[in-house]
Amino acid sequence: MTIDEIISFVEGLGGVLTLKPGPGDGSPELSWGDTFFYYSPDGVVPTTIQPFATIVTKDYPEDKSSRLDRPDVFRVNVAAGKEEFIRWTGHAPREPAATEADPSAADTVIAHPVYGAQGWLAVVNPGPRTAAAIHELLRTAHQLARSRYERRADAGQGRPTA
Repeated sequence: MTIDEIISFVEGLGGVLTLKPGPGDGSPELSWGDTFFYYSPDGVVPTTIQPFATIVTKDYPEDKSSRLDRPDVFRVNVAAGKEEFIRWTGHAPREPAATEADPSAADTVIAHPVYGAQGWLAVVNPGPRTAAAIHELLRTAHQLARSRYERRADAGQGRPTA
């Protein structure tokens, strides 16, 4: 799977705002080249909510274990919820794993090396083994983000900024 294929798939889910930070847009240089997906059907950048998925193309200071500094390596990160996290890792987000997965292994669903405790899953260079899984996880994360958005709107909070 390519980054463009993943972006196209996520945008096809509907109501998705895709942010691709780059020079001149006011974003931190460290984020340039990465992609952030929000559920925002009005196209307005949410200011206080996390994206439901991201694609990162480089190591971050606190996150080097996936070795994204290798050529043509990227990682898809997905907030697919507690149930999916348990299904894929065999343990709850804040519980220790029975065995540690290699965070740099390609085409393998793992707990996110930094945000696993918050229930995030990750796949380095999704390929044949994880293509169906990453699509399923992205659909689930999108639906969860959409449900949160709708609950906030139904609660009279209008368009959520959180």
